[in-house]
Order: sequence, then structure tokens, then C-alpha cells
Amino acid sequence: MAERKKIGPISFALRFTLGFVWLGFWSLFCMCLMILALPFRTLRVRLGNFCGKMIGPVVSWLVGAKITNPDSDKLNSSRPAIFVTNHASALDVFIGMALCPYGGCGVGKKEILKIPFFGLAYWLAGHLLIDRGNNAKAVASMKKLSNFVKAKDLSIWIWPEGTRSLDGKLIPFKKGFVHLALATGLPVVPVMVHGAHKVWPAKTMQFYPGEVKVEVLDPIDTKDWNRNSIDEHVEQVKSIMSEALS
Repeated sequence: MAERKKIGPISFALRFTLGFVWLGFWSLFCMCLMILALPFRTLRVRLGNFCGKMIGPVVSWLVGAKITNPDSDKLNSSRPAIFVTNHASALDVFIGMALCPYGGCGVGKKEILKIPFFGLAYWLAGHLLIDRGNNAKAVASMKKLSNFVKAKDLSIWIWPEGTRSLDGKLIPFKKGFVHLALATGLPVVPVMVHGAHKVWPAKTMQFYPGEVKVEVLDPIDTKDWNRNSIDEHVEQVKSIMSEALS
């Protein structure tokens, strides 16, 4: 961290203000469209993807992240998948918004609702907000999401760690993505974000401009997965992602 120069207070204030205004404008604009499309969840998901592609790249740029994504073609494949990505910075959310393909349904914590404008827009977009403190409700919500994406031929974007890692290394995975894979039969595609935790360290409001590289790994076939080996499947994916991260 010492090698990176922190953005000064005046620049930070300008960037933060511009980012908040940009996020608020596009969230409110897309919320209006989503309200009109309230009966059509699939359309709302795609409107949410559009909103993410308006917000994500700009906020990432304002933070100072220089994003390189040599594997962008892998994300835009027409085949639905469960995209699982590491989580070590608040920046990951905005990078995910920029990268998530159209027809990608996000899975996040209910605490997202506390974010002004964006939280409500995320909910209206038809993405899933789960209560990690209530396992029964979380499982029921995951089941409904599985039925929805399977019926509509959609993808899923999820952070299996559930919360941010403080040092950039992977922390234990939640099992939700495996249950989603078992219910939908979709392949799991790991998406590795390298360096976001150095640009915007977890639990801070400080920016250190630098490069963030996105690496999309090969799909993991889940057709032979079964409920008796859930822990093994979790560790399989975590091991692959850990190796790529190192």
C-alpha cells in the first residue's frame, strides 16, 4: 500500500460528489423505467444491467481504477452461467455492475437497501437480496431465484464469500452458489478481480489509483454435482479461484 499514492482530500471530495450524483441520476432514471415494467421481472433485470453499465465504469474510473479485461468475450457468451467472483473491496460491486452480462441476475445482501438510490434500484431490478441472518429465508429465496433464471434462461452473478476480505485473499465460501448450480444445472464461471482491494481497501473511504485486472476462468461443468458432495464442490471452486488469485 505504501507504494501507491492516495488521492488527496480535495480530489476525493470532487470524485465522491460526482460519483454520488452520477449514481443517483442513473438509479432514479432506471427506477422510473422499472416501475413502468413492474409486472415484467425479466425486463427489469435487463434494465438493471443497463443501469449497472452506466454506473459501474464511471464510478470505477472516478475511484482511480484502470480496469483491464482481456477475457471480456467469455463474459458475453450467449450461454447462461453462474458467475462467481472474489470480494475484497466495495469497488468489486461497481466492477461487477460493469461486467455482468445482460440477463444476469445479481445476488446480494439485504444491507444493499441502505445505499441511497442504488439500493432501491437494485431491488426494483429484480435482483435477489437475501437475509444471511435467516438461513430458512435465504434458502427459500435461492430456490425461487433458481426457478426464475431456469425458466427465463438467465445468468446469476454472485460473491460466494458473502462479505469483503480485508487482505485480498479468499475467505470461506457460502454454499449458496452450489445450491443454485444444483437447481439450475448451469456451469460455474469464476471471475477473478485482481487488485481492487489495493485501489479501494475494504472498510475504508480512501482511494489509491492503480490497475485492476479482470480474469475470467474456464467454465466448471456442474452436471455431475450432487447434494451429497456440496462441501467438496465448494472447495473445488474455491481452490481453483485461490490458485488463480495467487
